[in-house]
Amino acid sequence: MVSANSLYGPLDPAPDAGYPDAPPRMGFFTDTSVCIGCKACEVACKEWNDVPDSGFDLLGMSYDNTGALTANAWRHVAFVEQPATVPQARPVGPEPAAGSPPAPGPQFLGMPGTEPPGRSSTAERTDFRWLMMSDVCKHCTHAACLDVCPTGSLFRTEFGTVVVQEDICNGCGYCIPACPYGVIDQRAGDGRAWKCTLCYDRIGAGMTPACAQACPTESIQYGPLDELRERAAARVATLHERGVTEARLYGHDPDDGVGGDGAFFLLLDSPEVYGLPPDPVVTTRDLPAMWRRAGLAALAVAAAAVTAFVGGRR
Repeated sequence: MVSANSLYGPLDPAPDAGYPDAPPRMGFFTDTSVCIGCKACEVACKEWNDVPDSGFDLLGMSYDNTGALTANAWRHVAFVEQPATVPQARPVGPEPAAGSPPAPGPQFLGMPGTEPPGRSSTAERTDFRWLMMSDVCKHCTHAACLDVCPTGSLFRTEFGTVVVQEDICNGCGYCIPACPYGVIDQRAGDGRAWKCTLCYDRIGAGMTPACAQACPTESIQYGPLDELRERAAARVATLHERGVTEARLYGHDPDDGVGGDGAFFLLLDSPEVYGLPPDPVVTTRDLPAMWRRAGLAALAVAAAAVTAFVGGRR
């Protein structure tokens, strides 16, 4: 029998995971409209959780030298550079002769505007802009990593979050392809899976997670998930009133393919721009139906074999 907390799981994860008197579900709301890319969250996460450094690796991706969420990067501040959508005015200077090739040298992309990112009075943008986002494990309501873990290393906490117990992990790696966001990773030379724990040790003691504590702009907000969703909806409404029509929420909907995320985001562009899947679905959702079909197929093969054997004897 499939348990209530697996294979597309419940909408109230902690009680159905065996916590009858569970506290409110806790989570993160990351407002990318006020993220300044300082990476204080990355540093605080590494310091508190004793996450090893990833080495000095210049990726050539603007100021983003983390690259992605990995076993050694439980927070990743993405820098998305977007040029203007309409041509910029040419710098002052002599016009090139007709038919001559463009002058060599760097091309002018414009400067960041004085308005907040995303604000525009028209559909087209004339200024170069950066979109910054501190990414993290989503702590899904329907967590496929929990479904496929054979050792119980991954478990649901009383706060509704998902945590890896590294001393139980056997390094099988099943959770890595199961995650629809590509969050979980195996550490080189170690083999075990690692990811954000939402600072389980801190929140159990009534403290704020290290990344949210360190964020100077309150881009990362921590608290009861229901309150965060209300706060996020109000923030989106405010941005829309100010002309930031691109503002949208991602991962907040309990009716989406993962039952809503425990860590959700306010974005200023489509999810793909930030490297997020536009319509994530828990990867184990269809497993019960697949097993039923496989069982029926096995029964059909067995029945055909018996029929052939009995018919052959006659």
